[in-house]
Amino acid sequence: MEKISVSGDASLAVEEYLEYRRIVGDDDGGQTFTPEEYEEYKRRVLPSRLRNRLYVSWGVPGGIDCKLIGPETPCFCTHRYKQHRTDFERLPGLRRPLLPCRARGCGCESYRYVPRRGSQPARCSCKHAAEEHSEAPGLACRRCASCSGFRCPSTCGCGQPGYAHETLVETEEQRRARGRPVGRPVPYAAMGGLTGFSSLAEGYLRLDASGAGVPPSLAVPPSGSAAGHTLVEAFGAQTPVGELNSGARPVPGLRSPEEDDMAYFERRYQERLKMEKMANRRTAPASGAKLPNRTPRQAPK
Repeated sequence: MEKISVSGDASLAVEEYLEYRRIVGDDDGGQTFTPEEYEEYKRRVLPSRLRNRLYVSWGVPGGIDCKLIGPETPCFCTHRYKQHRTDFERLPGLRRPLLPCRARGCGCESYRYVPRRGSQPARCSCKHAAEEHSEAPGLACRRCASCSGFRCPSTCGCGQPGYAHETLVETEEQRRARGRPVGRPVPYAAMGGLTGFSSLAEGYLRLDASGAGVPPSLAVPPSGSAAGHTLVEAFGAQTPVGELNSGARPVPGLRSPEEDDMAYFERRYQERLKMEKMANRRTAPASGAKLPNRTPRQAPK
C-alpha cells in the first residue's frame, strides 16, 4: 500500500479549504472567492446567519425529533438541504418559514425530508418511490393516477408510521420553548438541527432532550440480595445513569475526565489485583474444610 504524506503547509491549506466550504457552501457558484471576496462574504452573511439560524427536524408533532436535518440530508426533491435557502437577513413572519430549493429547474417550494429504509428512500403506499412523485405541492405520483399524494406507511423507529411525521422548521426561540437543545453559535451554512455528534443518531437512540432522553435510573436489586446483579456489584444499587457517565464515580475500564495518566493506570492496577484476589478466594478451599479421604495406592507385590 502506498503511503501518502503531505507537508504541514499543504495540510493547513486543506483545512482552510474545508473551513471555507463549510462557511460558503455553494454560494460562490463554483468559482472560489478571492481572499477579499471571502472576507466581504463573511462580514455580510455571518451576523445574520448566527442571529437567524433555523433548526430543521422531522418527527411526530409533540414527540421526539426522529431525524435532525444536516447539510447533506436529502430532500423529497432529491437535492440536499444545503442546496435550499437557509440564510435570511430577516426571518419571514410565517409560522413555518419556507426553504425553497435553489437548484435550477427544481419546483420544490420548501425543504421536506423523505424517510429512508436503510440506504433507500421509503416508498409511498402506492408502491412507488419518492423520486417517482412530483416535488410540487401535493406530491402527486407520476406513475399512477390513483395516488392522491406521497404517503409513507413505513414504521419509524419511534413506532409511528411515516405519514404521521412532518418536517418542522423553527427558530431558536421556538426550539428553546420546546425544551430542545440549540447548541453553540456556529458560522457554518445549512446546519439545520445539528448541534453535536449525538445529533447524527436516530431519535429513539439519542439520549438527549431531542431524542429518547436519559433513563431516570437503573432499576436493579439492592446490594447483597440473592440476585447478585453485576451492576450492583460494580456501581451500587439505584445509581442514576447520569452519574455513571458524569465521572463522579470511576467506571471500571473507563478513564474519567478528571484522572491523569498515573491515576488512571494505578486505579486499573488496583482493580486487577482486587479481581485476582476474588478469583483466588473462589478457587481456594474454605477455612477448616476437610479434604476428602483418599485411599493410598498400594505398591505392587
